[in-house]
Amino acid sequence: MAGNTFGKKFRVTTFGESHGRAVGVIVDGCPPGLELSEEDIQRELDRRRPGQSKITTQRKEEDKVEILSGVFEGKTLGTPIAMVVYNRDIDSSPYYELRNKPRPGHADLTYFLKYKHYDFRGGGRASGRETLARVAAGAIAKKLLKKINVEILAHTIEIHGIKARELSIAEIRKNAEKSLVRCADLETAKKMEEEIIKAKKEGDSVGGVIELIALNVPPGLGEP
Repeated sequence: MAGNTFGKKFRVTTFGESHGRAVGVIVDGCPPGLELSEEDIQRELDRRRPGQSKITTQRKEEDKVEILSGVFEGKTLGTPIAMVVYNRDIDSSPYYELRNKPRPGHADLTYFLKYKHYDFRGGGRASGRETLARVAAGAIAKKLLKKINVEILAHTIEIHGIKARELSIAEIRKNAEKSLVRCADLETAKKMEEEIIKAKKEGDSVGGVIELIALNVPPGLGEP
């Protein structure tokens, strides 16, 4: 399953299932000497932690990260950095009724056809829970990029056809964290929240679009 690893110079490999013992990540390629603490990672994980509002999953998880390797005396060693978050709020009982009933809009059927044997509880590897591993890796990347003055911004620009107006960088910096949907157009953000709550009441879900902006990127970086 090669899709578990991303990148070449900065390699990120995630592991774990939604209702397994833990979810984690191994980051290989981080240079030595970067100041890094569990608090640096926790700050970003707290932003995505479930159960914080009426529009997110109600699963209650502390998402406390542990750095297992690759950091000594507060600095990276240049060796693989392993991080883990243990799952706490797990109730798998509802999923056993769905074991042989693939859910629409989920990866159940795809996983069954591809692997035959898979963890159906909570979506297994295809759960949104896996994203915490990406966030943990991203926290390290964010610190590295900050050293060369690269700033990363992200905000929601559309949910189910409800679109935010065009915004300046200053507005995005100022307002993106002020709404539950992280839309910097605060008036539109309220409409987005209402749309999500409506879908939730109907037992449905809606899609969205996120804009990511990288500022001060060195010229010539990357390939065509």
